[in-house]
Amino acid sequence: MASADQTVLQFVPLSTSLSAKVHPLVIFNICDCFVRRPDQAERVIGTLLGSVLPDGTVDIRNSYVVPHNESSDQVALDIDYHHNMLSSHQKVNPKEVIVGWFSTGFGVTGGSALIHEFYSREVTNPVHLTVDTGFTNGEASIKAFVSVNLSLGDQQLAAQFQEIPLDLRMVEAERVGFEILKSTAVDKLPSDMEGMEASMERLLALIDDTYKYVDDVVEGRVAPDNTVGRFISETVSSVPKISPPAFDKLVNDSLQDQLLLLYLSSITRTQLSLAEKLNTAAQIL
Repeated sequence: MASADQTVLQFVPLSTSLSAKVHPLVIFNICDCFVRRPDQAERVIGTLLGSVLPDGTVDIRNSYVVPHNESSDQVALDIDYHHNMLSSHQKVNPKEVIVGWFSTGFGVTGGSALIHEFYSREVTNPVHLTVDTGFTNGEASIKAFVSVNLSLGDQQLAAQFQEIPLDLRMVEAERVGFEILKSTAVDKLPSDMEGMEASMERLLALIDDTYKYVDDVVEGRVAPDNTVGRFISETVSSVPKISPPAFDKLVNDSLQDQLLLLYLSSITRTQLSLAEKLNTAAQIL
């Protein structure tokens, strides 16, 4: 009996170790570009810069917007502008290369495949980062995708976007600003004192949760977890032992330094304003 050739519908396998890490500066830059977009533009797109770490994680550290025109069935990118911006960035940070592209909006749209195809020619397996500036679910959802090819035999039929793990690590000052951006509306930006107060409230809440967990373990209400116990022990041991008077002196010295900087900056602004007015008066006379 003669055997017949069979055509198999298959996916190109995706590496399960692939993940991405994005710096908050990238998110803030994307949000700023969206606010400054042209009136007729529904979204902004741009290039992601960074590097690939030895463990395979894509480290996204920078970005810039790329002008484009988009319709229902086609997308036109300003390729010359893209290349000029890339050349300018690499003069300052030569180690940063193209790692993908970003777009605002909730999830992947129909034109994303066309844009992803262009960036696939710029870099192997680019990452597609989406930032939901429309607050579809009540907050700014941030996701990362990669494209997986769907082929029939040797012929590629389509591309499927699959979400990958995304790590957004921030210091406390950046987290305060990001939490404000996630809200759909805010009355005003918090001052440094208000931001510190919010951080201390979260810290006290975490300490209360830890205290309750330890108390429950000691009383036998909760089964002990060695991993959690080691983590709590390492955290407590990492806190420096400072006497209350020394701690108060450290805080007061830091506060006085900040007040001095505010005073000097206020004097500088006043001097510049006075010099500008004198210069204007001299030109009139």
